Amino acid sequence: QVQLVESGGGLVQAGGSLRLSCAATGGTFDSYNMAWFRQAPGKEREFVSAITRIGSTVYGDFVKGRFAISRDNAKNTVYLQMNSLKPEDTAVYYCAAKTRTRGMTSESLYDYWGQGTQVTVSS
Repeated sequence: QVQLVESGGGLVQAGGSLRLSCAATGGTFDSYNMAWFRQAPGKEREFVSAITRIGSTVYGDFVKGRFAISRDNAKNTVYLQMNSLKPEDTAVYYCAAKTRTRGMTSESLYDYWGQGTQVTVSS
């Protein structure tokens, strides 16, 4: 059983940057594919980015080069570097993990979830 704890959220002005972290405990981190999702008020949760066990990455269309996902297996942590933030990026950001590689963008295929961290971007 994997436990995921996100951190790094906060309030930032438009155009600013934040780096989110997700620390994993209780499992073999390098066997998991990791992802970030987000949910804005009144909206469905949506895929942001994912990184496989071997470091392949995929991003949601809205990211457009602004975000970068990475992982440090020695620290059991996945990161999401977010640059050029916009007010529409305001959401709760969730970290997720799974062992299967297929369907990296599919929320329903992830087995483990963190509690989320709030990101608020002011205009």
